[in-house]
Amino acid sequence: MEQTGTVTSNRIYKARIFEMIFSDKKELLALYNAVNKTDYDIPELLEINTLQNAIYMSMKNDVSFIIDSRLSLYEHQSTYSPNLPLRYLLYVSDIYANITKNENLYGRKVINIPPPRFLIFYNGRDPFPDRMILKLSDMYSVKEDEISLELTALMLNINPDYNPELLNACKTLKDYSLYTARVREYADRMSLEDAVEQAITECIKEGILSEFLSKNRAEAKRMSIYEYDEERHMRQTRAEGYEEGEAAGMAKGKVLATQRLNRLNQLLAEQNRTEDIVKSAGNEEYQKKLLEEFEL
Repeated sequence: MEQTGTVTSNRIYKARIFEMIFSDKKELLALYNAVNKTDYDIPELLEINTLQNAIYMSMKNDVSFIIDSRLSLYEHQSTYSPNLPLRYLLYVSDIYANITKNENLYGRKVINIPPPRFLIFYNGRDPFPDRMILKLSDMYSVKEDEISLELTALMLNINPDYNPELLNACKTLKDYSLYTARVREYADRMSLEDAVEQAITECIKEGILSEFLSKNRAEAKRMSIYEYDEERHMRQTRAEGYEEGEAAGMAKGKVLATQRLNRLNQLLAEQNRTEDIVKSAGNEEYQKKLLEEFEL
C-alpha cells in the first residue's frame, strides 16, 4: 500500500482519518520512531502490508508494516474494546499467511517470520491511563495456569494531556489528537457538519495538520463526520444497553422481592401470625425484620 500526497476515496470500506494520515510512509516512520525512540530517516525502509479486506469486509486493520525485520500493527480506537487482542490475532494470522504463502510449512527448515508488536492509539471520551495492556488470555472463558497462546497489545491514550512525551515526539500524532478533540468540543454545541468545518478551518490556520487538511479537505470532512457519527452511535448503543440491563435487573429484583414476601406471608399464615401479616403490609421496615427472622 504505497501512498503519498492526496488521498482518494475510491475504497470498498470507509477510511479513517488516522489511517489516511499514517498511510504516508514519511508520517508512519515518524510515528514509529516516536513510539520506539528510534531515528530511522529513510521512509522506503517501511514495507506496508495493511490488510484491505481481512477476515470479513467489516474487519480490517488500520496500519501494519515491517521495518528492521519487525512487524508492527497499529490500530486507532475512539471507543474502547476489550476484544482487540482477538482481532489482532486474526489480523496477524492473515499477514503471516500472506508472508509465508510461498514457503513449505511442512518442511524441516525453520521459516523465519518477523516478531509482531501490537499498538492501539486510543482517543475516546472514556478516561483511561496513559498506557494499558490488553491480553488475549483475559478473554478466555476458562482461566488456566499455563497459557498456550497469548497476545498482548499496548493501548496508548493519545488524548491531549496524556502521554506528552510521545505526542511531543511526533507532531503529526499530536496534531491529530488536537484536531479530533476540537471536533468533539465544537460538536457539543453546534451541528456536526459545522463543527468539522470550523475545526478544519481553524487547524489549517493554526498549523495543526495544515498540510494534510488542505490537500484532503473534502475527504477529511466526510471521514470526520462519519467517524464522529459512528462514535456517537456506539456511545448511545452502550448507554441503551446499560439502561436495558439496569431495567431488566430492576424488574428481576421486583419479582424476587415479591416472591420473598409471598413466602413470608405463607410462613406467617402457617404459624397463625395474622397480626404480623397485617402489620407488615406496606411497612418495609417491619417486612425487613420478619424476612431476617425467617432468613429469607
